Amino acid sequence: MSQASLTVSQHTTADGVHVLALAGEIDHNTADVFRQALTADDGSSRCTVVDFHDVTFMDSSGINVLVAANNAARAHGGRLRLAHTPNRVLDLLRIVGLDDVIPLYATLQQALAPEAVA
Repeated sequence: MSQASLTVSQHTTADGVHVLALAGEIDHNTADVFRQALTADDGSSRCTVVDFHDVTFMDSSGINVLVAANNAARAHGGRLRLAHTPNRVLDLLRIVGLDDVIPLYATLQQALAPEAVA
């Protein structure tokens, strides 16, 4: 049985938005990678957008990371946005009610639009 893997690429836009693009599985084996990527920002970004386009699986470990990151962002006047969430992940977000707490966008471009990150 192979161990789950998660790759993260990240950059900051010219507007100062911290963008994470994830690929792979988010579970108890990879949650720390996800958590570290969300906290890697030096604090200068007031908005973080997570692109889930290439995420193939997420369990409650990913939910816990998102809740903690959203709470931390809000506590510091920041925002967390989720983009391009596959149906299997979107279903989980809806079941636990995170779709009512963290804004979801169909595409990365929509999540990065000025009105979305304002």
